[in-house]
Amino acid sequence: MTKNPLEGVTLETMVNALVDNYGWIRLGQKINIKCFNENPSVKSSLTFLRKTPWARLKVEQLYLWRSQTGWDPRDNEK
Repeated sequence: MTKNPLEGVTLETMVNALVDNYGWIRLGQKINIKCFNENPSVKSSLTFLRKTPWARLKVEQLYLWRSQTGWDPRDNEK
């Protein structure tokens, strides 16, 4: 039985980690959804992502990929 790598990781934790790593502009480029590109906030993003399974999946996939490959501080550069 394999353990779910996202077990215990909240959606808010994922969004905050991605924003900390990429910033809103780069995150919006990586996952092109309105809540990341127009007046972004964690609160509005969480509201949208909780209602939109396909968008949440994209966030989960990016979070997993970054956590498995390592968070690169160069991702913060403009």
